[in-house]
Amino acid sequence: MQVSLQALKAFESAARHGSFKAAAHELSLTPTAISHHVQNLESRLNVSLFHRKVRKIELTEAGKKLALAATSGFRTIAMAIDEIKFSGNNILISTTTALASMRLIPAIEEYMRLHPGVLIDVSTGESFDNYPNTLPIRFGSTESVKTSDILKHEKFDAFGTPSYLDFSSKADRFKIISTRWKNRKLPPAPVHAWLEKNGIEQSKVEYVTYDQELIGIQEALLGKALVFCSTTLTAPLITAGIFHSFNSKPVDTEFCFYCPDKEKYDTRTHEAFLLWLEKLL
Repeated sequence: MQVSLQALKAFESAARHGSFKAAAHELSLTPTAISHHVQNLESRLNVSLFHRKVRKIELTEAGKKLALAATSGFRTIAMAIDEIKFSGNNILISTTTALASMRLIPAIEEYMRLHPGVLIDVSTGESFDNYPNTLPIRFGSTESVKTSDILKHEKFDAFGTPSYLDFSSKADRFKIISTRWKNRKLPPAPVHAWLEKNGIEQSKVEYVTYDQELIGIQEALLGKALVFCSTTLTAPLITAGIFHSFNSKPVDTEFCFYCPDKEKYDTRTHEAFLLWLEKLL
């Protein structure tokens, strides 16, 4: 049996306030309209929902049962609307430390200027997070990631400061820092493929690994080594003239940045942010 939602709202408000007049004020209707809605609902259900007395109304047993269910239902709907509204105006991002510090956080101010009213919160970590209302941006292998989830395929190259690049072009041996992933399921960084592609003898390279890309980038910024890493991470440093490539050819990799189950993040705010992030990367 179908009943009018407006009639149900009128009944719930009248039951909660114990007054048609108070319900009318809450719903911006007249007391007569509230009374008509309740009468129509009673007619549909073939029961009396109120005992109508002089200057007051009281719920019948059937009315008490329906009022309890209606109030609970409308409260659940209101909570869901609040949650959806919150997630529609807030972006809670969980991502890797390297992507957050090198690309995402420096660009967030620009995004918020373009989208006033949207709040962004970023948490970092190397593990996979899948909490409600959190947008995960992860680093992984294309072999284990759905094509529709991929935001950016990765290329790797060697980068350094102009002073270290000058040193490495003259030295018999120079240092390259790469990453040993905490996630052991990922393939190793393809430094050997890069050496081969660029015709560099492995005997000329002192090869060091850390479990954080940021450590290698920091060492390279200090002029102590080259860093072999994602071209995505170093792009701002290249643009600023702080880093230069090794005058080498980057190698394609199996790595990518991706958003797990991207299609489920279907609020307009999430969709706009993901589109912006793909352009950023």
